[in-house]
Formats: sequence, structure tokens, C-alpha cells
Amino acid sequence: MAQIVVLDGYTLNPGDLSWDGLEALGPCEVYDRTAQADVVARAGQAEIVLTNKTELTAKVIEALTNLKYVGVLATGYNVVDVDAARRREVLVTNVPAYSTRSVAQMAFAHLLNLTLNVGRHAETVRAGKWSSHPDFCYWETPLIELAGLTMGVVGFGRIGRATARMALAMGMDVIAYDIDTPADVPAGCRLVELDEVFRLSDVVSLHCPLTAENKGLVNEQRLAMMKKSAFLINTSRGPLIDERALAQALNDERIAGAGLDVLTSEPPEKDNPLLSARNCFITPHISWATRAARQRLLKVATENVAAFLVGKPQNVVNRA
Repeated sequence: MAQIVVLDGYTLNPGDLSWDGLEALGPCEVYDRTAQADVVARAGQAEIVLTNKTELTAKVIEALTNLKYVGVLATGYNVVDVDAARRREVLVTNVPAYSTRSVAQMAFAHLLNLTLNVGRHAETVRAGKWSSHPDFCYWETPLIELAGLTMGVVGFGRIGRATARMALAMGMDVIAYDIDTPADVPAGCRLVELDEVFRLSDVVSLHCPLTAENKGLVNEQRLAMMKKSAFLINTSRGPLIDERALAQALNDERIAGAGLDVLTSEPPEKDNPLLSARNCFITPHISWATRAARQRLLKVATENVAAFLVGKPQNVVNRA
């Protein structure tokens, strides 16, 4: 039976899921985390390697002489040198679409936080402000209704479209941009040019894969196009944003706020300017990590391995 090694299983399964399905497919070693220097030692005999964020570079792939299959425990697969894998005739698979609803939900969690400041108001109540207040209610920040505002979605794949549908359900107008014309445009959504999204939107929500072409997509020039009252949401990839430019725009009150679940470097450097920027709320890359989404991810990752073992691989990202 093929030997299976999971290099960094902890974020997918910190203990609330089961590896039983994968372990039934062959001898299986699961590591919570693997330092880059330990990859070859741990996976040197494996035919099947699963990874989330641990890099499999060309050098590593060449050193893993038994390797036949790499399963990425995510949708994005930039942690694997897929060209080097192809040269070695090593199949690489990913897990598409497992977190669509969860990521769209997080985009709205950030937006609702920015527009209503639920956590901040709850903290003031806990601190006793309501109990001592002369009125039956109070608010410390403007309370913003979403109905009638414009949501601009950049990247109109599965998650972008799911976010758009949520926005429509909230009574928002939706405009969107994608580098490719989407096959499925929800009724009520209007496709526009990229710069129009930034100029016209009250909320810009990013849902793009990271490419060489869109790195730094949200730069000083596009931030200057946005309304002073507008919010920026990013639940996709940190490097889409020029972080210094965004921090400056927030601190200068040139846009109203930002909700981010991803950063360029993760974990972030302590001097990342967004960590102290005005009205910037950052969550630690958790939009994918609901238990339901992780359960789907593990199920499909296991099915991918099973399909490979019977000679019918699925979700392959590096076919010749």
C-alpha cells in the first residue's frame, strides 16, 4: 500500500475532525506542522504527500524520489512547484469550492462589523455605559444601513458570486468585475470595468486568486478613486493590496474602513502598518475554517487520494 504523509494537518484538523478515512487508504503519518528543513526527512519514503502551507519546491520534489502524488489541502496550490511536479510525472490535486459559503459569510461579517460596530457597542454595555446612561439607547459610531448601497465585487468566481447574492438579499446594488467574462451572472448584478468598481462602490470586496498581474491591485491610485465613505473587504489574498498605501488611506481618512482576513505575510510582521491603522479590522485568515468547510475539505482531499489510487484522478491541477 502507498505510504501517505500529511505535512501540516493541524489547521485543517486541530482535533475536531477525524483522519480515519485517509488512514484507511494506506499507512499514514500526520504531522501538525513541518519545518521546511524537515520535509525531505519526513516525506522521503512517501508516495503520497498532502500539504496545506508547507512548500514543495522543485528541489524538494526532486529529492522525494518515491513521490507520485501531491494533494494540496486548499484551493490555491502556489505552495507546490507544479511544473517541477509535472516534469517528474507527479500529479498535483487541490480541493475547489469547499469554503464558498464560509468565505462569503466572513466578507459580510466584516462588513456588518464596519457598518454597525456590534462588538464595540457590546463592550461598552459590558463596561457599564448603558446602565448609567440617561437615555434608553446610544451609539458611539454612525450606524449604516446596507440597503441601497453599492457592493463592488472584484473577482466573480464562485465566492464572488456567493457574496453578490448575499448583497442582493440585503437590498444592495451589485456591480462586479472579472478578468474573464463569467458564465453565470446572478440577476441584478451588473458587470463593469475594474476602475469603475472602485469609483462607484460603497463597499469593495476582493475575491481574486493571486496572480503576477494582480499583485498590488489595490494601490494608491485605486484607493484614491474610492469614496471617503467606502469600505474595503479582503477575504481572498493579502498581496492583492499595497498594505502601506491602504494604511495611509485609512489613517488620512480617505476611505472609511477596512475588513481583512488575509495579509501579505502570514503571520504578519509586527511592524505591518495595518495592525495599527485607523478603523482597520483584521482576522487571522479564518474565513475558510468553519467546521463545516473543513469537514468538506478533508472529505474531498480523501476522495482525491482514493481516486488517484484506483487510477481515476480528480481535481488535478497540473495535467500535461
